[in-house]
Amino acid sequence: MEWNASLYDQRHSFVWRSGEDLIALLDPQPGERILDAGCGTGQLTEKLAASGALVTGIDSSAAMLEQARIVCPQGAFVQADLLEFEGRGEFDGVFSNAVLHWIRPPERAAQRMYAALKPGGRLVIEMGGTGNAATLVGAVNAILAEEGQPAREPWYFPGIGEYSHVLEEAGFEVVYAMLFDRMTPLEGGEEGLDNWLKVFGGPLLDGEPQWRASALERVREAVRPRLFDPDSAAWRVDYRRLRIAARKPA
Repeated sequence: MEWNASLYDQRHSFVWRSGEDLIALLDPQPGERILDAGCGTGQLTEKLAASGALVTGIDSSAAMLEQARIVCPQGAFVQADLLEFEGRGEFDGVFSNAVLHWIRPPERAAQRMYAALKPGGRLVIEMGGTGNAATLVGAVNAILAEEGQPAREPWYFPGIGEYSHVLEEAGFEVVYAMLFDRMTPLEGGEEGLDNWLKVFGGPLLDGEPQWRASALERVREAVRPRLFDPDSAAWRVDYRRLRIAARKPA
């Protein structure tokens, strides 16, 4: 995907704000080396660095990293695909928020994070879990079914057992896991859903411009009863998040 860093920052701050309390779960200490895997525009990288940790952020998007270097000038940033990142056991902690549901195969991502950690190092992640954004995904797939097209599953949304197994196969010990609902308000008022789909929903609504416009209109009307809050005049997305802490054995 080509990320729009400006729109991401302006209209989707909930992504990093919702992940702020993950930092306490990681508990970075001054002088520790922390890898922010999929750092995006760097807001959480900056908060990790504020602990006194030495933070390296990696992301596959040059546009995201350009913004991250402004937000967190004390961080080190590398343009890299996590699946190809060659960590050599130099990090005390790996942190990842709202990234791993984009990455397949998950087994390879887990192996790369494991390889980046020192013995005894910690991993803290949050990602979309099973059933995430089910109302939107279901509405798009209903349209595709009417047109005789196969369903789309552009993201990887595992449950606790599934992703714990992925991590354990890579060598991690899982010490904490939680799957929870987070109905998430979107910024932008009536335009909030369109903005969300522009930034995150590209793989879901991939197609010719005319088809995309028609599908978006149909999706909007199908999900409005559940996802539009008339009291606040704002759209919401029915997120389900998977949060896991693990460690690499000493």
